[in-house]
Amino acid sequence: MAAGGPYTVLLPWYATLFRGDRFAEALQEIAPVAMRYGATSYHVYRSQEDLYKFWQWTAVPDKLSWERYWYSDEFARWRTEHSSWYQVPIVYTIAHEIAAGRIEHETLELDV
Repeated sequence: MAAGGPYTVLLPWYATLFRGDRFAEALQEIAPVAMRYGATSYHVYRSQEDLYKFWQWTAVPDKLSWERYWYSDEFARWRTEHSSWYQVPIVYTIAHEIAAGRIEHETLELDV
C-alpha cells in the first residue's frame, strides 16, 4: 500500500448457505465500528442477484486507521463469532478514488 491517503478499503464477503439474512444483520453491526477507529465513512452493499454476496466499503484517512479497525479486538471477536457465516479467505482491496459523481434530486411537494 502506498504511503498517504485517503483510502477506500473494499471487503468482499460471501455468506454461507442459509445465512445471508443473518450475515446482513451482522455486517450492519460491525461496519459502523470503523468510525471509532478513524474511518470517515462506510457503506455495506448486498447483491440483489446473489443474496449471499456483500461488499463493505470503508473510507479511512490513512493505513493506520484501517489497521486499527481490522485488527481491533472488536473486529477480531466479530470474525470469530461469525466465522461460519462467511467464506474465507477474506482479502481486502485498498484503492484511491480517482473519479466520482453524484446527482441530487429535488423533492417536489404536491398540493393534494
